[in-house]
Amino acid sequence: MWSEKPPLKRAETVILIIFSAWCALVFIAPFTLAPGTLTDLSGRVGYIDHPQLYGQLNPLAAVVYWLGDANCHQMASRSFFLNGNEMPFCSRDVGIFIGLVVGMMVALVRAPKLKLWLIMIGFVPILIDGGAQLVTSYSSSNPLRLATGLIAGFASAMLIHYFAVKAHSSASRRKPSVSP
Repeated sequence: MWSEKPPLKRAETVILIIFSAWCALVFIAPFTLAPGTLTDLSGRVGYIDHPQLYGQLNPLAAVVYWLGDANCHQMASRSFFLNGNEMPFCSRDVGIFIGLVVGMMVALVRAPKLKLWLIMIGFVPILIDGGAQLVTSYSSSNPLRLATGLIAGFASAMLIHYFAVKAHSSASRRKPSVSP
């Protein structure tokens, strides 16, 4: 059955599995720790702010939280808490991860044929909300951060699908026809 799927569908299925597994790990990690273990991970993007923590955590939580530390500011005020623990990524990043999963599901089931400009509109809300926070004193709410992340994650999945379809159709046109 797997080998009967077109290569594009197989590739998108693999991507969906990877995105889903990652998203699940982000949600599972706080539950693998005792409640109240991690309550303020605030730091900087692109920097390991809490290296002393990772030796004290179970291996799964250590890896997921280390990746969060390296890639997210993890500000407690901009994060959700599960099991009394701050999630490894901020609410906007969590929205992006969920949006990637939902978007890849839609790509697999519906295979939408969207124009590139329409996909790019999906990034406007996160640019406005995140950009306004960056350059003004505006502070958005976690539900809004989650929503803009969901939209951007969905748009990212549609972008992956768009370029995968383009690459697949381009490769199909280049294949020489085989005659019996």
